[in-house]
Amino acid sequence: MPTNVIMPQMGESIAEGTITKWLKKVGERVERDEPLFEISTDKVDAEIPAPAAGMLAKILVQENETVPVNAVVALIDGEGAEAESGKVEGTQAGKNLAAPAAVLPPASTAVAAPPGPAPSARGRGEKVRSSPLVRRLARERGVDLSLVRGTGFGGRISKKDVLVHLAEGRAARGAALAAPPEAPTAPLPVAPKIVFEGPTHVVPMTPMRRQIAEHMLASKRTSAHVTTVFEVEMTKVVEMRERHAQEFERRNGLKLTYTPFLIRAALEAIREFPIFNSSLEATNIVYKRDVNIGVAVALETGLIVPVIKRADEKNFLGIARAVQDLAERARSKRLSVEDVQGGTFTITNPGVFGSLLGTPIINQPQVAILGVGVIEKRPVVRNDAIAIRPMVYLALSFDHRVIDGAVADQFMGRVKQVFESWEEPVL
Repeated sequence: MPTNVIMPQMGESIAEGTITKWLKKVGERVERDEPLFEISTDKVDAEIPAPAAGMLAKILVQENETVPVNAVVALIDGEGAEAESGKVEGTQAGKNLAAPAAVLPPASTAVAAPPGPAPSARGRGEKVRSSPLVRRLARERGVDLSLVRGTGFGGRISKKDVLVHLAEGRAARGAALAAPPEAPTAPLPVAPKIVFEGPTHVVPMTPMRRQIAEHMLASKRTSAHVTTVFEVEMTKVVEMRERHAQEFERRNGLKLTYTPFLIRAALEAIREFPIFNSSLEATNIVYKRDVNIGVAVALETGLIVPVIKRADEKNFLGIARAVQDLAERARSKRLSVEDVQGGTFTITNPGVFGSLLGTPIINQPQVAILGVGVIEKRPVVRNDAIAIRPMVYLALSFDHRVIDGAVADQFMGRVKQVFESWEEPVL
């Protein structure tokens, strides 16, 4: 019997999805949990894995077609599938194989193993317990999961276990490795090349681009946008980052970027001016207790804003880890709907592309968004003398229905003060 491939439900409020790209062609073999197609909803884009191993027998829904959730979009003929796949990857209770990778929790959240004997490597014939994301990582890195020690509950293998296994293997070959290998990063988005066959070239907007357009127009119609710009000296932040970048990566296995500094400064200002962590409902201003920071991530197909939930409760390292995790999952289309919902304040950083400043559009229903320009050395006046300092332009767009200019400038003054007198340790 062929296996039905269904359109998954990416969240309770999601009723339909659009197939944006098939990653396999009819007649090609696909492995269980191997990415099969990409979808776009009004909340998030995601890469959907195959529910079973076999041959892609038929595609029922073509690219750019929209269908309801649970609709059958393809058929996989599982006849002739190798039994070895089931031995290596294991059989999960419940057979919930159609669940998309995008809605699974990250592997690093695996429950710690209870007290008992230390976990050990298993033989090839033994059952391997892991998530689809871990199996995908293992395939990409060429790791045999039967040789990996699982530290999760019941010997379940997490992403961390795979990375540790890789590190131990490199160390055994004489390559001293002080931290887990860094996950590959996706290239920065580039403009598509256009081949003209006439005076014009018409390309339909992608579902993500249509949704961005609708969201931006709705925001402009809803909020009274005003932007204030501050110039900030980043000497202490730059020196802090340069001084501790190598040790930070050695200890924590991730690069020290400027984004955690930006978030920490915004959190300090929000703590003093909670109006920036609010929304407007009719004639009521609704203050939010949790500070959920959205960080814009540029993709090849558009822009998405994953959210760091309760960012005000995290330390510097916790924020840095959350930023890397969300950015990686955004670029690999593994975000869940919950990852992009509930934001209360957004930061966008066009400075990574060299932009000096911009006037960002508020991410509804929030009341403000902070835009960050490129950090570069500029001549400035210090003590009546010209000095060279690393400087940045920060642009705050705010909703004038809720926030007055004086309050916005005080908020930015606090952000400026945090940066220019940075004291928080990063290690």
